[in-house]
Amino acid sequence: MTMVLQAYRYALDPTVAQEAVLRSHCGGQRYAYNWGLARVKANLAQRAAEVSCRLAEADLTPWLNWSAYSLRKDWNQAKNAVAPWWGENSKEAYSSGLANLATALTNWNGSRTGKIKGQKVRFPRFKGKRAGLSCRFTTGCFGLTGGDRRHVKLPRIGAMRTHESTRKLARHVERGTARIRSATVAYQGGRWFCSFSVEIDRHDPAPTRPDSVVGVDLGIKSLAVLSTGEVIANPRHLDVALRELRRLQRQAARRIGPDRRTRRAPSARWRKTQTRIRRLHTAVANARRDGLHKLSARLVRTHGVIALEDLHVAGMLRHRRLARHIGGVGMGELRRQITYKTEWAGGRVHLADRWYPSSKTCSACGAVKAKLRLSERTFHCDQCGFVVDRDLNAARNLAQMVNEVTGGMSSPSYGATQNEPDGNPRKTRSTRAPGTATGRPGHQAGPTPHRKVKAHDTSSRVS
Repeated sequence: MTMVLQAYRYALDPTVAQEAVLRSHCGGQRYAYNWGLARVKANLAQRAAEVSCRLAEADLTPWLNWSAYSLRKDWNQAKNAVAPWWGENSKEAYSSGLANLATALTNWNGSRTGKIKGQKVRFPRFKGKRAGLSCRFTTGCFGLTGGDRRHVKLPRIGAMRTHESTRKLARHVERGTARIRSATVAYQGGRWFCSFSVEIDRHDPAPTRPDSVVGVDLGIKSLAVLSTGEVIANPRHLDVALRELRRLQRQAARRIGPDRRTRRAPSARWRKTQTRIRRLHTAVANARRDGLHKLSARLVRTHGVIALEDLHVAGMLRHRRLARHIGGVGMGELRRQITYKTEWAGGRVHLADRWYPSSKTCSACGAVKAKLRLSERTFHCDQCGFVVDRDLNAARNLAQMVNEVTGGMSSPSYGATQNEPDGNPRKTRSTRAPGTATGRPGHQAGPTPHRKVKAHDTSSRVS
């Protein structure tokens, strides 16, 4: 039994009046967010102007408190003047907008001061009417309702019908094994959704083969190749939908779209075409997510240890020829699903080091090639003559790495290890033919110096 936070999402079927109320709540959330951001920017601009005038620190305008509590307190004092219509919506609409602003400002400040590592977080920007519609409820009367188990209730909105049954969550709530913490409504792909954040006791079955170790090599030609020899084909959902997507985008280009300079409103047919484009993208995303969920669930329920590569997907997406194909696979999403599902089932995830040469290492003798082109789909070992498929060789190396590092025991979850031996022994030599790609005719062949691979170099990472 494991206590986890899990989301249950249901597609809503609101009436015309209910949809108008939902949009009003989302607009209130956006208004409170922009109101708080305007005050913060004004405070920062005032302090910057005073600093430019060389005022002492004690004479500067005091800092504005960015916490959600302080922003909400200031909003309650000013709401009657700045938003006399605030009573039309639940107070949670404005509180969620201010809470989102507090989180955004905290992330920006932490990234600026170095407390948050990784890519720099930019300063929050104002949200326009074209931004995504969403609103979160943390207090009030919300949850499941109705004897038919086809309705959810939200503050100031009431009961709304869902497209699918809510009986699975309702049974957990009735037994006392689940507690609904918050509810979030959002408009995505032309439909309204309600997501419940639930604290639930999970009883996931243990893997059927708890001592089994499987290596998973992700790629483009095949979605995944397992060390067992199984090959999961890449469905290429986006490539299949590209023909229809091109047709719809050409259709939208022939119709009258919006123009910001002249403030021209788009035509009704342009809006209809854009709706069809959004629905097509949503269908592709849903199909991709469904396939990844089925694959990750099968791996977690079968094997006790799953070995994956710590791929730098953001760097791989910079490859101008393969970016669309890499993005259509969903490598990061598959890793995320496997990570939390193994935690629920009591399994282990072993992450190889980002620079571990899984594709260049021979799974039979352990020799490491100096270079392996992406076009070479078959691995030929120069030491022992072993010939095997490139992706299968990488998957076997990932599985063998777990036994070598842990001595046959599965490693702790999320822990990357140092997999490359000291000095990189048994590394094969790569000779350069004179007068060809080197640009140095007659140059004597010799060992290729070791080249440090940059983050955006994906020639040896994409399979």
